Amino acid sequence: MRIAVTGSTGLIGSALVRSLREDGHEVVRFVRREPAAGDEVRWDPARGHVDPAGLVGCGAVVGLAGAGVGERRWTAAYKKEIRDSRVLGTAALARAMAAMDEPPQVFVVGTAIGYYGDTGDRPVDERAPAGGGFLPSVCVEWEAAAAPAQEAGIRTAFARTGLVVAREGGAWGRLFPIFRAGIGGRLGNGRQYWSYISLRDEVAALRHIIDTPSIEGPVNLTAPEPLTNREVTAAMARMLRRPALLPVPALALRIVLGEFSSDVLGSQRARPARLLESGFAFRDPGIEDAIRSAL
Repeated sequence: MRIAVTGSTGLIGSALVRSLREDGHEVVRFVRREPAAGDEVRWDPARGHVDPAGLVGCGAVVGLAGAGVGERRWTAAYKKEIRDSRVLGTAALARAMAAMDEPPQVFVVGTAIGYYGDTGDRPVDERAPAGGGFLPSVCVEWEAAAAPAQEAGIRTAFARTGLVVAREGGAWGRLFPIFRAGIGGRLGNGRQYWSYISLRDEVAALRHIIDTPSIEGPVNLTAPEPLTNREVTAAMARMLRRPALLPVPALALRIVLGEFSSDVLGSQRARPARLLESGFAFRDPGIEDAIRSAL
C-alpha cells in the first residue's frame, strides 16, 4: 500500500515509517521544507497547502505532525503554535483528500488522551466527554478539523495516544537518563494516573487501525491498565536497578514548567476499549514489558 505520513521525523512517525517500509509498503513523507529525497512531498500546513500529487494512489494517510507539548514553556505564542500545528495541518489534509476523485480509504489523525483532561482515579474510555482546559480544547478542535474527510466518506480514526515509553524521545526519553543517574522519583504526590504505551505497541496499533475497516472515530492508544506515577516510578527503579528516592515537589514543577505543570500533575486513567474490542493484542501490556521493550 502507498501511505502518506506527516510528522515522519518525530518519535512515533519515524518508527511507523520504518515499520511500514520493512513490510514492503511505499511511504510518502510530507515535509515543510524543499524535498530532499524522492519519497518527500512539500506541504505548508500553516497556509493550508497540500500538494495533491503526494496523495494520489495512497490507501491511507496518517497525520502525526504537531509542535511538542512539553518542548517549551507555555507562552501565549507557543500555545498558539501547539494548536495551529495540529488543527491547521489536519484541516489542510482533510480538505485535500475530500477534493480528490479517488481519495484514500482511511485517514488516521494522531491525537492524544489529553482530550479527557484530568480524570482523577476515574477510568475513561472512548465514550467519555472532553475535559476542560487548554489541551482538551486543542484536541477537540484537532479532531473537528478532520470533518471534510469524514463528510467525503473517508474512514477517519482519531488515535488518542498516551505517554509513549521509548528512549528516543517524548516524556520517557527524558526520564531514562534521570533514573539511570539514580536521581529519579515520583512527581508531586505520585497518585496521578499515567496511561502509557510502548513504542512498538503504538506503531502496531496505528497499523491495526489502518488495516481494520471497522475502526473509526476515537481510539485510545494506551496499555490496558494505567498505573499511578508512584507505581511507574517504582517500576523504573526496579528495571534500571537504581534508587528512586528524590520526589519532585509540585511547587517546583509549577515554577519550572508553568501552566504545563497542571498536565504533568494531572491524572488520566484512559483505557483502550476500542482496540481491545477489535482484537488488538498488546505485546507490552505491563509497565515492565514496556520498559524492557524500550531498553
